[in-house]
Amino acid sequence: MNNQIPDSEKTAVHDEVSADYEAFKDEGRYKKSRKLTLRKSWRWWGLAVVLFLALQILLAFYFDREPDLFDVKVNAEKYAKEHQWRDVTGVTSGAAFLEITNVLLNKPGGYMSNDVMPPFVLMDNMPSWEFGVVVQVRDFVRVVRNDISRSQSQSEEDKDLADSDPKFHNDHDKWMWPATEGRFKSGRQFFLKYMNRLAGSAQPPAEFYARTDNLVVWLNLVEKRLGSLSKRLSASVGEDRINTNSGGDAMSESATYQPSELQVKTSWMQIDNNFYEARGSTWALIHLLKAMEVDFKGVLEKKNALVSIRQIIRELEATQDSIWTPMILNGSGFGFFANHSLVMASYISRANAKIIDLRQLLEDG
Repeated sequence: MNNQIPDSEKTAVHDEVSADYEAFKDEGRYKKSRKLTLRKSWRWWGLAVVLFLALQILLAFYFDREPDLFDVKVNAEKYAKEHQWRDVTGVTSGAAFLEITNVLLNKPGGYMSNDVMPPFVLMDNMPSWEFGVVVQVRDFVRVVRNDISRSQSQSEEDKDLADSDPKFHNDHDKWMWPATEGRFKSGRQFFLKYMNRLAGSAQPPAEFYARTDNLVVWLNLVEKRLGSLSKRLSASVGEDRINTNSGGDAMSESATYQPSELQVKTSWMQIDNNFYEARGSTWALIHLLKAMEVDFKGVLEKKNALVSIRQIIRELEATQDSIWTPMILNGSGFGFFANHSLVMASYISRANAKIIDLRQLLEDG
């Protein structure tokens, strides 16, 4: 009996085995190729993510720069030339206000407090700076609306200022309609209309009364703002305070229980926010004080108060010195490390004390 396999069958089996082997090799080459492709793909994706993060960090550093101080007199001349204004009382203060709001809205990166996209959503220093500026803008436009533009309390308020003031009291971080910067721009345009009627040819004419009582009203607000900033900055290291909320009045009452002593300490997450809010607030205040010095010069000279307001400005200018560390340090008082909040609080407290003296001099001198 012949048990040998025919050559034809051998050939068929060999071909089948060869085909299976080639298919296996092809599958192996495919899997290897796919692994290499995926590896390269992940490598490109990783590189893209690294480049994106690096770009965001660079943009954050660029947009985190605080604007420089500007000369209020040169600024007033620029606005007067651009809008054909006359040299009248109030031009310097009005032009300073317009430039402050212009910087707030149009600095590199624009208005950031309500941004929800990177890198702005990851930045908190500049939004805090912006909020400090916004507080001074709100106070100034309200005082101009309620006092400086009116001859007396029973006189009619200026229509454009009545439209401008509420626009700046919108939520400062609102990004949904109506967006914050849109309302701020609208408020700025209404204030510009007021200035065109004050110093330009637009009708009806507007007024800016540089009187002692009007300056005192604004200084009252300023001293309250600076007092609040100074308190919050001083609390960066924590302290035990005697409760002075009742003002020393033994018969005073309050809606809630008031302990005799308070433990006050700023959260470490709020330390840099308070610091940059103070930087923004004092940045705006420096320009407004310089402008008021020009527009209220007659009042200040009569009260021998020009030197006082100049010293206040000098104290506040120290708050704008360069920061040479990559973060806001929070050392413990006389400890080894510096405490930037306490230094800022010192400058603001000294300026605030002089503002109180200036207000009393204007009221009584």
